[in-house]
Amino acid sequence: MTPGPGPATGALSAPMVVEFPFTRSLGAVQSAFLTGLREKAVLGVRTGDGKVLVPPVEYDPVTAEELSSLVEVGATGTVITWAWNAVPRRGQPLTTPFAWVLVRFDGADTALLHVLDAPGPDAVHTGMRVRVRWAVQRTGAITDIACFEPYDTEPYDTEPYDTEPYEKEPYATENDAGHGAGRVGEPYGTAAAAPARPHSGAFDDPVTTIVTPARLDYTYAPGRAQSAHLAALSERRIVGERCPRCRKVYVPPRGACPTCGVATAEQVEVGPSGTVTTFCIVNIKARNALNDAIEVPYVYAHIALDGADLALHGRIAGIPYDQVRMGLRVEPVWRDGTLHPDHYRPTGEPDADYDTYKELL
Repeated sequence: MTPGPGPATGALSAPMVVEFPFTRSLGAVQSAFLTGLREKAVLGVRTGDGKVLVPPVEYDPVTAEELSSLVEVGATGTVITWAWNAVPRRGQPLTTPFAWVLVRFDGADTALLHVLDAPGPDAVHTGMRVRVRWAVQRTGAITDIACFEPYDTEPYDTEPYDTEPYEKEPYATENDAGHGAGRVGEPYGTAAAAPARPHSGAFDDPVTTIVTPARLDYTYAPGRAQSAHLAALSERRIVGERCPRCRKVYVPPRGACPTCGVATAEQVEVGPSGTVTTFCIVNIKARNALNDAIEVPYVYAHIALDGADLALHGRIAGIPYDQVRMGLRVEPVWRDGTLHPDHYRPTGEPDADYDTYKELL
């Protein structure tokens, strides 16, 4: 975290990002659905009472019965409800304003959430007919549906999306009612006119796993106590706060004593040396740039700094991982350009007696 100017109180604030890749394996139903999208086919699953669920699920949401009867529905559908997104955010399907829509595919009984490419909110309405605009490069993911587009007009911008032609569906008339067409005023190809077709779900080179990036962007405001703590760290000092009632010193401070529930204000400089109270050996390297230069196995420990009544955590280096032990005396090692200690190393002092840190385990 890089502190930035905060409000007039002197509190800090900074943009923060939590990001990681989420990998999951797919069962037979989800594998068929995503592989089908890659092949420009929309698959659903039929329940015991005959309903077609798109997107498909592996178990009936009502009876919990396992589902496996796959069907193919049309690539056209009807907007069930929608909301206009005037300012797209990073990572969303379109970079221009669009509508979030729930679309019920022709032949399906449930709706799928996706986006509709439309020139403005006045061009969107519940009940409008839409069709899939397929991505040119398809990998077996929900993004293989680049977006939906209005069905009764030409695409607004076909690049870089697929430009294969579509046939427009005729609308039902009064004379067609009751003769297999849709309801009067609806286009052919609705659920009533185009029932889902059975599908084996078999494809060459099926998709079996997906990786979904998860990311949260937010602004962190640490408050008065932690702002003072971070300011001290920038000077390579470690500062906590003492409870006026129980006299315990908490590092990092939270502005209140977690035991007594009273506000804290008295600052106390602690450490910099401390004692390892407990630790773990890390054998799997985390996927982030901060850990690229750290070889596994390594040790992560709880460290009770001298003068503190709460242990904080840090990495232990400068000693073989299998020689780290409870009671080991350590000191922080700082790197230029970093706010927190990079790691802690042995001081060379004798190990601390267990009785001196047992209450901090």
